[in-house]
Amino acid sequence: MSDARERPSLLEILDQCRGREVWIVGDLMLDEYVQGPVERISPEAPVPVVQVRDVEYRLGGAANVARQIAVLGARPVLCGLVGRDDAGRLLLAACGRAGIDTRAVLVQEDRRTTRKLRVLGHGQQLLRLDWEDPQPCPRELAVELVRQLQSGARPDVVILSDYLKGMLSDAMIASVVATARGVGCPVLVDPKRRDLTAYRGATLLTPNLGELSAAAGRKIEPDDTPAIVAAALPLIEAAQLEAMLVTLSDRGMLLVSADGTSRHVPAVRRAVADVTGAGDTVVAVLAVTLAGGAELEQAMEIANVAAGLAVGEVGAVAVEAEHIRSALTGRPAGKILGRDELATRAAGWRVAGKRIVFTNGCFDLLHAGHLSLLHEAARQGDVLVLAINSDESVRRLKGPERPIVPAVERAAMLAALACVDAVTIYDEDTPLETLKAVRPHVLVKGQDYRLENVVGREYVESEGGRVALVPLMAERSTSALVERIRAGRRPG
Repeated sequence: MSDARERPSLLEILDQCRGREVWIVGDLMLDEYVQGPVERISPEAPVPVVQVRDVEYRLGGAANVARQIAVLGARPVLCGLVGRDDAGRLLLAACGRAGIDTRAVLVQEDRRTTRKLRVLGHGQQLLRLDWEDPQPCPRELAVELVRQLQSGARPDVVILSDYLKGMLSDAMIASVVATARGVGCPVLVDPKRRDLTAYRGATLLTPNLGELSAAAGRKIEPDDTPAIVAAALPLIEAAQLEAMLVTLSDRGMLLVSADGTSRHVPAVRRAVADVTGAGDTVVAVLAVTLAGGAELEQAMEIANVAAGLAVGEVGAVAVEAEHIRSALTGRPAGKILGRDELATRAAGWRVAGKRIVFTNGCFDLLHAGHLSLLHEAARQGDVLVLAINSDESVRRLKGPERPIVPAVERAAMLAALACVDAVTIYDEDTPLETLKAVRPHVLVKGQDYRLENVVGREYVESEGGRVALVPLMAERSTSALVERIRAGRRPG
């Protein structure tokens, strides 16, 4: 281990993750979320009736690992199998949008793409339906998949994401581990097999405590560190690993090294909304930070923080680098978002059953009229998204002397308001493209507008939403305030 004074800081490591080549080999899944309110019980059977409002598709399994890596700025190369079906097409399209290289994803005629459909009412999961075809990957396909992986740049790190859906056969595991070791890069495994020697030669395994207990053949309590170490060490030796990172849910993580030393990192205390995909987050962040130059203990600390952020959201999510950075420095996660990140956040809110409210404007020289509008807007739902015009957009609309306050400062002040959940800046003359990214349930404007003149009304209504025109404070506007100042009159 290098001198601590020479080690990069945790924040520097996040910057060094960008551009790293990461191979992710494993079971690909499509996660589908159907959500809506529950207001009655079915007359046909004693089951709740969900009034469907939203359907969301997300990447699951190894594909979710790849998405997390892409979000951190690294280059994910995904390797797996899908069927020639609608779920497979949706999964590959989502990979393309996420910037994931799918050159090593093969489409099989006789295979069903793994799909998990979750039905949620008011943000609570009521039912899950699974479609899967866990037949083992044939040896000839394993050879072809590895060949496709090798057709690009050499990896900085390799991940095996095993969900026992057949992709990671013995032949596939052995071939990928040998290939990675041949170019000198580490192999991290998120295991599901009871026999951990199947992953022989990997660098690090990341089982949860239940998986470790199953592999050891005995129940282990999360508070019994000596027992965890005693269970892990013979498995590390048998599988020829360097270490094992055991995730302990709300008790954090325990790193056990081959030399018998261990280190515990407590969990970051957060409200838990859903643990789905937390293991994906851990292995993805571990891998990409190790590729970025972190030592194992540093990577563990960053992954622990990322996992804490992931379980605060509903469903499998990708944690943004900026949110990890904010958590590491003790600052609250930022509300100021780009359009792509805002779209992802909005999708999570919809899955959680949140009612999204959207409003927009220049918001130059923040005044009492603005505050009144925003508070009225916030009362229309659960989450308020505010879109503001960029400086160039304001100049086109208001003239060369506006804005008075730059967009970054306007955004910062608005984000500081408790009633505002997210702020984004748009360059167009209208907020229509941002509206389409957010898909709000309610679009709010002031009563100085007529419904037919509200930009985005037709789109919001076509999506089942509505437009709300809220009261404005009399004689409160930025233009009027500017005129008073120019005339030397006291504002008021």
